[in-house]
Amino acid sequence: MNPDAHKIWPAPRWALAVLLALLGMLGPFSIDTYIPAFAGIAGSLGATPVQMQQTLSAYLFGFAFMNLFHGALSDSFGRRPVVLWGLAVFTVASVGCALSQTIGQLVFFRALQGLSTGAGIVVSRAIIRDMFPPAEAQRVMAQVTIYFGVAPAIAPIIGGWIFVLADWHLIFWFLALVGVALWVSNYRLLPETLHLDHRQAFEVRHLMRGYWQLCSDPRFVLLVLASGVPFNGLFLYVLSAPAFLGVHLALSPTEFFWFFVLSIGGIMGGAWWSGRLAGKIAPKRQIRHGFVIMAVVGVLNLAANLLFEAHVSWALWPIAAFAFGWALMVPVVTLLVLDLFPQRRGMASSLQAAVGSLANAVVAGVLAPLVMGSTVGLAATSLALMAIGLMAWIYLHHRWPDIGRQTDTVSASHTVA
Repeated sequence: MNPDAHKIWPAPRWALAVLLALLGMLGPFSIDTYIPAFAGIAGSLGATPVQMQQTLSAYLFGFAFMNLFHGALSDSFGRRPVVLWGLAVFTVASVGCALSQTIGQLVFFRALQGLSTGAGIVVSRAIIRDMFPPAEAQRVMAQVTIYFGVAPAIAPIIGGWIFVLADWHLIFWFLALVGVALWVSNYRLLPETLHLDHRQAFEVRHLMRGYWQLCSDPRFVLLVLASGVPFNGLFLYVLSAPAFLGVHLALSPTEFFWFFVLSIGGIMGGAWWSGRLAGKIAPKRQIRHGFVIMAVVGVLNLAANLLFEAHVSWALWPIAAFAFGWALMVPVVTLLVLDLFPQRRGMASSLQAAVGSLANAVVAGVLAPLVMGSTVGLAATSLALMAIGLMAWIYLHHRWPDIGRQTDTVSASHTVA
């Protein structure tokens, strides 16, 4: 934690949470805004559904790759420069998407968007831990998740109406304007939160040693799997929204918002409750509660889809409940990840995001195209992805039972051998 934290951000805690949430929301916002226009983009560019899916997977692979470096760069050069450069590249990439005349050009600029948007979510996590002690950091991270949840809820509404009233190109011009607005606001408001004494040398050998230190620690790997993979149980439905909502549930593009409102409402509710529980119960209990909710809902969702034909009256609620369980536990797991190696929080955030986004990319490029044609396939795959994270947490809990036991501090976990 920065010893001068109280001096560099004298404003209320919620104001910093809003600023960081705006940074974190850029990634999902740039996905959800253009999903309602999938069919229109495909028709305009003469693209197949598989090629359109590549615009998602290219973005997510770029996101996963660059996430390996955003945090490490911020550990060396500071949080603020990495954020500002990331926003600048995102803006340029959005303009490129808007001007694309072929599906190949769109895939390229979507990949460039992915390379840049990770800076916001990766660095914002490190900033929170720079500024706040553990229990307070959990509350702020929960606040960030709540505010962050607004963007994916409104993104498909905005994208759907822009597409209906204008043209798909205007969606990406809109994203470029978002990038400009975020760059200006962060240039004016975001302080440098990494203390000079905490900066790491930017040397290849030093970086490789840091990556090896984290990746060779089974506690780190298991925590990253527990936090990142279950999210794909929800994200699978987001990626499959054109088929799930437009085909299976027969919703029009302007009606997609019901899915996103309920899902993000679940995330916001889980994050709010996570903040309420911070410092009151042991972190491991809170993580257990989240996994129990996801497991029960996942099983019920699969059973319902096996027994009944999917209908909008009930098919969206299990996804919202699943999102609630995920958001309840993920702020706690994230802080456990960051505090395993306090001097490398940026790098830890990078690797955590990289694993999660790599899983996202695999789901987008491989799993979603395979199962989106069946609601049973979607439900079964969602449950299986959650189970991977659950198994990782169960093994971690069995092997290192002291991790997450403290109620007043999460950072105690890094002392466990």
